[in-house]
Amino acid sequence: MAVSALELRPRGAVVLMDAALRFCTRDTGVWALTLPSGAAVVAAVLYLAESVRMGWPLALPSLLLTLAWFFRGLSQGAACHHVQEVLLGTQGEPSAWASMKAALGKMPALFIAVAYLLTLNTLVVTLTLGLAFIAVSAQGVGYAAVMQGRGSPLRLYGVCSRLLGPARGTAAWVRILMAAQVLAFFNLHIALNALLYLGRKLLGMDLTFAERFASLDNLSWLLFLAATTFALFEPVRAATASLLLVDGRVRQEGLDLLAAVQQLPARDVGRPLSPPGASRGAAVLVALLGLGLLAPAAAHAQDADATAKPLSRAEARKRLTAVAEACEAATPEDAPETYASVDALGPAEGVKLDRFVRRLESLAFDEENCDGARAQLAQGLVTLGATVDAQARADARAASARAKDILSRPEFAEAAPKVEKEAAEPATSREPPGWIRRFLDWLGTWLKALFENERQQPVAPSEPRMSGLSVANVLVVVLVALTVGVLGLVLLRALGKTQKSADGEDVQVSTVDAQSLAGAANHALSRAPEGWAHLADELAAKGEYREAVRSLYLALLSRLHRDGAILYDETLSNWDYLRQFRGRAEWKAPFRELTLRFDFAWYGNLPVSQDGYREFRALTSPLLSAPSRPEVAGA
Repeated sequence: MAVSALELRPRGAVVLMDAALRFCTRDTGVWALTLPSGAAVVAAVLYLAESVRMGWPLALPSLLLTLAWFFRGLSQGAACHHVQEVLLGTQGEPSAWASMKAALGKMPALFIAVAYLLTLNTLVVTLTLGLAFIAVSAQGVGYAAVMQGRGSPLRLYGVCSRLLGPARGTAAWVRILMAAQVLAFFNLHIALNALLYLGRKLLGMDLTFAERFASLDNLSWLLFLAATTFALFEPVRAATASLLLVDGRVRQEGLDLLAAVQQLPARDVGRPLSPPGASRGAAVLVALLGLGLLAPAAAHAQDADATAKPLSRAEARKRLTAVAEACEAATPEDAPETYASVDALGPAEGVKLDRFVRRLESLAFDEENCDGARAQLAQGLVTLGATVDAQARADARAASARAKDILSRPEFAEAAPKVEKEAAEPATSREPPGWIRRFLDWLGTWLKALFENERQQPVAPSEPRMSGLSVANVLVVVLVALTVGVLGLVLLRALGKTQKSADGEDVQVSTVDAQSLAGAANHALSRAPEGWAHLADELAAKGEYREAVRSLYLALLSRLHRDGAILYDETLSNWDYLRQFRGRAEWKAPFRELTLRFDFAWYGNLPVSQDGYREFRALTSPLLSAPSRPEVAGA
């Protein structure tokens, strides 16, 4: 539903930010358009971080993060279009799908805006160490400006500055207020840790490793919180960008005055025309009747006129309350809506109000005619309401005339469309275009016709020239082609590796040199399983049961590695071994139990008694004493 015209007024940064937050709490379409892309960015960031930590190839994670970022730009454009339609649209309630179709129609321009904004923000943050990131803030409305189609995406910063106009300062303050994301970052961390605590205390769930992961000293957790906070603020960014453009338009075109004119009451067309002073005369006549100036006692009225003076509203309410209490009538506390017309009277009606109050006091106190005073009070309050309504209509017509007079000034006149000046140089002085320029111009013309709803036959220009749209479309085609090529290369390499593994060709098995591991006391392969088991028994005899449990677990890892059940690597965790377990099915359950006990004893610093070591030894013995698999022994 379109916003009321009274909302079209210049706003401060705090008011605009508050309006954006309120919009996001009431509208679900902007969340539906931004959350999928936010989830894609979060997943891509976590995959890239895990690839860096594990030393995996970074080609595929980087490609996925790039695609997720372009998807995010498309979603931001759709969300900005949805916000603009909700605020200023007149075709009923807009839908999220219609906004997504509008964004797909402007996909080339949005993709160029993504690359443009990423490059600009990177340069600003890098070259100025982030100091100019707030001052250079007009690009924050980039996606909303692209969806309005008010300029070339290759000159996006200039277009955004022109559309914002005097609201550029507000955009800088809005960017400062976006620092509230830091508070959201820590609140999200506290909330998730509180959920883990409740799950462990109330439900009895084993969440030790989840709590260890959700710690501020874990880089992966910090990246998850940062990316999630960024994704949750995506609807707010779209709403603030659209509201900033509306604010810039209001400041430049005087739409706040036009909105005030549109809110004035319209004249009823079916009512016969009346003289210009008829409404004002009717208001004066009603006021005279209501304030008792046409009372039968003419002499008393003349005396009152001579002594009457403007009466303040507070004094009038006080004196009317005294009259009402004396005559047992309704007081302002009993019926506040009845006495509201007293506070709404204009300053010009102060003398008439004084006459009305004097008349009531004379009836109530001098003549002790409380019945007449009550009747006069009720009739006068009703007439005061009619007087206020008549006064409002007269003031509205005066305000309409003033607003129309302001809007008729030259500075509020609609600017004539700019006509591009043709180059003054003669055609003979220009060099003939090369074949690359002719090819790009032909490709841009063909792509432009492809994206239009109605295909038009291209007309060969007399003087070929490159346009911004042609360059934009060429860049999009090149980007899409590179993306498809990289994806195809990655898939071919993955398929090639899979085929080689399936055929058993070029498979090389590397073993670890035992001599090089002789000095690595923490490496499971530095000893044979029997050696680790013998060391465990020696440590248990000395009473060092925690160290004995660790030696037994290393003996188990050494045995499983030699049987091919796991691939031992110091960079992997114990639970990574469990997830990659390829040994006998009946071994997996005891291996899980031993891993759980070892982690609680060694990493959880839980004390281990002699009975605990005996139980651990009893669970480990069947796995250490079992014969090797035939295929492994034969090998």
